[in-house]
Amino acid sequence: MQIIIFTIAILAIFFIWARSKIGRKLSGNEFDIIIIGAGSGGLNAASFMNKAGFKTLLIDKSDRNIGGDCLNFGCVPSKALIHVARMIKNGRDVERFGLKTDGTVDIGRVVAYIKEKQDTIREDENFQALSKKGITVKLGLAKFISSNTVILDGQEYKARKIIIATGSRPKELDIPGIKDVPNIFTNETIFDINFLPKKMVVIGGGPIGMELGQAFKYLGSDVSVVVKGDSILNKEDPEVSRFIFEKLSKDGIRFYLNSQPEKIADGNKIVIKVGADKEVSLEFDALLVAVGRFLNTEGLDLEKAGVEMEGGKIKVDSYLRTTNKKVFLVGDIAGQHQFTHAAELHAKLVLRNFFSPFKKKLETDKMSWVTYTDPEIATFGLNGKDLNKKQLKYLTIRKSFKNDDRAIVDESTEGMLKLFISSDKKILGGTMAAKNAGEMIQELILANSAGLKINTLFNKIYPYPVASRINRKAVSEHMAGQLTPFVKKLLRILY
Repeated sequence: MQIIIFTIAILAIFFIWARSKIGRKLSGNEFDIIIIGAGSGGLNAASFMNKAGFKTLLIDKSDRNIGGDCLNFGCVPSKALIHVARMIKNGRDVERFGLKTDGTVDIGRVVAYIKEKQDTIREDENFQALSKKGITVKLGLAKFISSNTVILDGQEYKARKIIIATGSRPKELDIPGIKDVPNIFTNETIFDINFLPKKMVVIGGGPIGMELGQAFKYLGSDVSVVVKGDSILNKEDPEVSRFIFEKLSKDGIRFYLNSQPEKIADGNKIVIKVGADKEVSLEFDALLVAVGRFLNTEGLDLEKAGVEMEGGKIKVDSYLRTTNKKVFLVGDIAGQHQFTHAAELHAKLVLRNFFSPFKKKLETDKMSWVTYTDPEIATFGLNGKDLNKKQLKYLTIRKSFKNDDRAIVDESTEGMLKLFISSDKKILGGTMAAKNAGEMIQELILANSAGLKINTLFNKIYPYPVASRINRKAVSEHMAGQLTPFVKKLLRILY
């Protein structure tokens, strides 16, 4: 009886407390939540909280910054550029069928196309559009003055919870003479270029450098790439990295592996050190720097909020909470996967944990991404290195596109697929390098996310000759390999 009375008393106290919280009106500068940064993660969080009836304040540096890196400097403009570059490349390829193409690319029209597509998307991602939806939007640089309060243009704003979603920015190249180079670009400036480079040098062998380097090669630039290590795209499966390296080399891109930029000479040459002692001078009229990212933590005065940093990053736990448990991280600033969809995942997790008594940790074992080179690279789930580290048993399925009917007619037989399968026939992860790999791999990502067995793909009816039949072919060949002499004998008896 005492336990029942105690439980009833606790529940009564909770409901009285909850009622007081719900009924309490917030003053003009008090909010349920403040979100600093209006990129993908910030916009997702702000949109839901606003729709759910919470008083929401969204802060970003300027109206043009709303939409974050993806809209302004990353995914959207780069894919628009890649789309144009592929059209031009395909146009040149049709000459063997009798059509003639001539002239040079008008970079002004290319840039105008990119801006047009950005502006179309920006119609729903700007100060006015968000304000109309009921979100309070403030523009400027916010900083903390206490654990739950920020200041902006002299005004203080308080909230029960705060999300930091300030993103990242490109690292700069610091070598002698670099400040005298007029045409040095990063992903934040390359989409405003007003000339088509005759000779472009790309510093960095990651996704940004490879995507943009190949795009400018297709547009007509002579492209050289300087890579610090002995391979490009080193976050991908080594087999796939080598495959793409060979493809880009066939396209005419020159690579300098195990190389380091040393200095700028004569304003238009970059001297690089290749290997231990060899020096090479590369002439350029455009220098694209893609050597990594810095997290945007400057100016936030995090220490005043009790938010600690370590090694240039904000300390964050597996629930995306900082050392101030009322301050959360979403997107690049969390220091993990730097993708738009990763920011969306972060926002989804944080929002879920706001309302659930059963908190969920961030899990990225099923993360996926696409690098939009030609061919594309689509990767998902765990790779071989991850699986070995976790000491999980698996087998590897490899499938070439060489004899695939659709690949033959589409002239994309250079593709490859690699899958990691568990002992109970579930797809643990994989990667595909092929034309439209990002689309073809979606059913494999679904199978991975839902824990489906490979029989699901084998039993699915694929219209002939869709490109994604390659997925069933890979599974079919694997299953055919299970027809041991004993199984064959058994089948003959049953027949």
